[in-house]
Amino acid sequence: MSEYNKMQPIQNILPPIVDENTRVLVVGSMPSKQSLDKQQYYGNARNHFWPIIGELFHIEIPDSYEERIALLRANYIGLWDSIASCERKGSLDATIKNEVPNNFEALFQQYPQIQLVLFNGGKSFDVFKKHVGLQVLGNRAYEKMPSTSPIPGKNIKSFEEKVQVWQVLKAFR
Repeated sequence: MSEYNKMQPIQNILPPIVDENTRVLVVGSMPSKQSLDKQQYYGNARNHFWPIIGELFHIEIPDSYEERIALLRANYIGLWDSIASCERKGSLDATIKNEVPNNFEALFQQYPQIQLVLFNGGKSFDVFKKHVGLQVLGNRAYEKMPSTSPIPGKNIKSFEEKVQVWQVLKAFR
């Protein structure tokens, strides 16, 4: 059996991209192996996250990860993941087991100005709901968004359909 097909313990090494200006928090599930190797959120070039951001703000996405993060910060958008550690085969959310959540209670205490939480896909939302609890959101608005993953899921949407749904991100800027 290849290493890719065995359950592997995975630690999420990406810190939250959040500051005192963040109004919208995009919450993924667990970064792909490629994203973890690059130490970048949405590091797989096939992931639709960065192209969606480009479409929403009518800009060309910079190649530099630092510039990409600066672009998000300039638009009051933060990033984090619902999972701090788990076991997973490869990079598929469907194979995630024994997940341990990130500490959102502490994050929301430190950054009370966050107004909207967008869950990037069903796994992110399900893990948050199960292990953290929606009550932690307080009065914040939240939505489960179509995943930006390049892997077709059960609720597959075209790129254009994803852009349409992700428009909500602009309302809280």
